[in-house]
Parts: sequence; structure tokens; C-alpha cells
Amino acid sequence: MLKKLLGVSALTLAIASTHAQADKIVFAIGGTPNSLQGQTAQEFADRLQDRLGDNHQVEYYHSGQLGDERQLVQKLRLGTVDLAGISSIMSSVSPEFALFDMPFLVKDRDHLKRIDSEIVMQDLAESAGEQGLNIISTWENGFRHITNNERPINEPGDLEGLKIRTPQSEWRTLMFDTWGANPTPMAFSEVFVGLQTGVVDGQENPLSNINGAKFQEVQDYLSLSNHVYSPIWLTAGKGGWEQLSEDVRAAITAVAIETQDWALAKGAELDNSLLEAMRNDGMEVNRVDRDAFVEASNPVYAEFAEKVDGGQELVDRAMALAEE
Repeated sequence: MLKKLLGVSALTLAIASTHAQADKIVFAIGGTPNSLQGQTAQEFADRLQDRLGDNHQVEYYHSGQLGDERQLVQKLRLGTVDLAGISSIMSSVSPEFALFDMPFLVKDRDHLKRIDSEIVMQDLAESAGEQGLNIISTWENGFRHITNNERPINEPGDLEGLKIRTPQSEWRTLMFDTWGANPTPMAFSEVFVGLQTGVVDGQENPLSNINGAKFQEVQDYLSLSNHVYSPIWLTAGKGGWEQLSEDVRAAITAVAIETQDWALAKGAELDNSLLEAMRNDGMEVNRVDRDAFVEASNPVYAEFAEKVDGGQELVDRAMALAEE
């Protein structure tokens, strides 16, 4: 009798364990906790946990704990990660996402929201779906700026010969190569040491990423360029997404939309407060000659129109939305 009871207890525990595993939602990003990406992800994880209650456990991992973004894309497809924040490397998954690698394309956050509604959640989400990924929402990494240890960057010629870390994106690499720099693709988690040891001279990121990773400790010059608006996409693998219950999918979608508004407002707030903080930390700050950079960027747009099917149409539609 005792053996029977023990057997029943063991079976009950096994079923409970399996059930708990099924109700776990694994969510990961590559960014640091203090970056806007990290703050937004934490806000989303907290809100989702509140929405789902005790029957589900939202496990949130930051700082590339479960891998860099390329690895996270693979884990989404395999179903070992349920949700991930994917940014610049999305263009390597689906070429149309390189629209957001076009320099000086996004005018402001209102413009971004129109691009998101009219282009991202229609055309780009469809192309991601063909690659096994489900785009749930567009959040913010922010407007990107250039830092380095050699000199202020005023015009493209000032980048000549500088080793600038870029994300693992062929388009960002092309952009900085076109401007005369020596672009060096590198995972975000490796950048601080790369700057500290001189493997690279500089990098480009939103202020929240620069501050969150404490790059001001190893960089002297901050050149405000706003050269790219960098989104982060809350993404699921199509197979894993379809295995979630309808209620859970609805909760994730609703919370993701709420979080977009939170992220955009937070990004605008940080643009001001972080700039002052970096000046106080001793960084020399200047604004680039935007017209000079825009003119130097024409070959990047020409390449996009040639290499990406429908690329020129995407650019034209996105730019037209700036005028509304």
C-alpha cells in the first residue's frame, strides 16, 4: 500500500512539474538592465506577470544571458525561448527590416509610430513570418549617436580610419564604411572591453545604451548625430507562439502595446536627462553637421534600392509618412 501511495505521489509531482514547465514563459534580450531596452523589457515582464497571475511564470533574462541576438533568433525558432527583443540583426533575417538602417530616415517618434502602423506591422511583419518569426510589437532602442576616443565627429571625414563598433548588420557596416570609418561588427556584450582595450576606437548607440553599459567610462567624445532610429521588436517564434493558449497570446499582445507607449515616452525623457549626465561625467559633446552626413549617405540608399526587393518603395512610403 505504501509503495502504491509513493508511486501515486511521484506521478503527481511529475505531472505538476510538467505543468509548471508548460506555464513558464521565457523572455530574453541582449541589452543591459539600465539601457532603455532593459528598462522596457523589465516593465513588460512585470506587467505581463501581473496580467497572467500565479498560473504563469515570466522568466526574464537580460545582458545576453541566453545568448546574443543571433542566438536568440535561433532559440525562438527552436522554441527554447518564447519571447525575445530583437533589434539591428533583424535585417539579416528579413532584408526589408534594413529600412531602419537607412540613415536619417526617421524624423521623430510620431513619425516612427506611423511607420510602425503602416509598414512594420503590415509589410515587415509578413516578411518576418515567412522566416518563422512573429513580430508582436515595436519598442525603442532610440536615436543613435557616435562616441570615440580620438576626436569630435563633425562631418564624415572625421571618421576616417577610426575603428567603429557596429551591430552585426551589413547595412550599418556599409553606412560607416561609406562615411570613411573602419566598421567592426561586434556583439553588444563585448563592446565595453573592446573600447577599454582599444580593439575599437568608438561605437554608435542610443544614449540609454551608452549610459546603461557605462561606455562614458571608456570614451571621451560624444557626437550627437541621430543618424539612425533603432527599434527593438518583441518577437516570438511562429511555432512557439501557436502553442501558447489564446488567452496568453492575447495578454502578451495587449501588454506589448501598452509597453510601446511607455517606451516611447521614456525614450524622450532619457534623451534630455542622459545627455546632461554624460556631460557631467566628463564627455565632450558636439552636434554633427547633419547636411554633410545626409549627402554622404546617398550611396547607402542607392544600395538598398538595388539589393532589397521593393526597397525604394519602402523608403518612399516611410518618408511620405513624415509629412502627415
